[in-house]
Amino acid sequence: MSFFKRIFSSGPKEPVLNEQEKQVLDKGLEKSKTSFFSKLTKAIAGKSKVDDEVLDNLEEILVASDVGVTTTLKIITRIEKRVSEDKYLGTDELNQILREEISGLLSETNLGEASEFVIPVGVIKPYVLMVVGVNGVGKTTTIGKLAYQFKKKGYKVTLGAADTFRAAAIDQLQIWADRVGVPLVKQQMGSDPASVAFDTLQSAVANDADIVIIDTAGRLHNKINLMTELTKVKRVMQKVVENTPNDVLLVLDGSTGQNAFEQAKQFTAATEVTSLAVTKLDGTAKGGVVIGISDQFQIPVKYIGVGEGLEDLQVFNKYEFVDSFFK
Repeated sequence: MSFFKRIFSSGPKEPVLNEQEKQVLDKGLEKSKTSFFSKLTKAIAGKSKVDDEVLDNLEEILVASDVGVTTTLKIITRIEKRVSEDKYLGTDELNQILREEISGLLSETNLGEASEFVIPVGVIKPYVLMVVGVNGVGKTTTIGKLAYQFKKKGYKVTLGAADTFRAAAIDQLQIWADRVGVPLVKQQMGSDPASVAFDTLQSAVANDADIVIIDTAGRLHNKINLMTELTKVKRVMQKVVENTPNDVLLVLDGSTGQNAFEQAKQFTAATEVTSLAVTKLDGTAKGGVVIGISDQFQIPVKYIGVGEGLEDLQVFNKYEFVDSFFK
C-alpha cells in the first residue's frame, strides 16, 4: 500500500474536508494544477520510464511552479531514491509518486495543524491572534473571513484596528466588522498602535469575548522599526492579558510566488511568527508555493485562501491540498 493511501486508511487520520469544502479547494487550485500538468505532460512525452532527463525536466517544472529550489531538490532526491530502489519506474506512475513523496515530505514538517476554526484546548479567554503582513496580501480580508468563521462556530469575536499608518486599513476593517457583525475597536489614523491593541483587549475582557484579532501595520520604514513596533504591541497587550498574543499569523500572497518566500523571511526575522496564511491561490498558477513554504519555514501553514467568498478561507490540510493538486 502506498504512503499516501496509508495515511487515509490507518492510524490517527488527518481531518477530511466535507464535500463542499473539497470542491472549493479543487476549484481554487485548478489553475496551478492545469499549469503544472501541462508542463509535466510535455516533459515526459515519448518517455516510458523515469530517467535522468525526466528528473531534470521535473526539477525545472517544480521550480517554475514556485515550489522553491530547496524543496524541489528534496523532492527530486526522494524520487531518485525510488528509482534506484525500484530499478524501473514508468512515467505513468510519476503522478502517484509525486503525490506520495510530497505528502511524505510535508508529513515531516508543518505538524500540529488545526482541523477546524476552534480555540486550542487550555487557552484562557480571550484567545489573541495578532495578524502581520505587508499591504496588499489580503490581510484585512483574511481577518474578516477569520472573524466570520469563528463567529459561525459560536465564538464572540472582537477586532482591533492597530494598523493606524494607513487610513484605508481602518476603513476596510470597519466594513468587514459591519459585514460579519462583530465589534471593532479603533482610533484615529496616526494613533499609537499599541494603544489600540490595549483598548481592544480591555474591551474584549469587559465584554467576555472569546477571540481577539488584532490587525497591525503592513509596512514601516525598515525592519528595525517593524520589530520595535510589533514588540511594543505585544508588551502592551500582555499588561491586559498575560502570555499574549497566543498566535502571530503572517499573511502571504500566494500569487506572488517567490516574493512570498522573501516576505516570510523578512517577517520571521522581525518578529516571532507562529503560523501562516497563504491567500489568493485561486487566481494563480503558483499554488506550489504552499508546498515550499510549508517545508522550508518550519512554521505551520494554518489557513489558505482559495476564493473570494466568506467560506473560501480554509484551514490548511496538507493531505487534502496534495490530493487536490494531483487529482
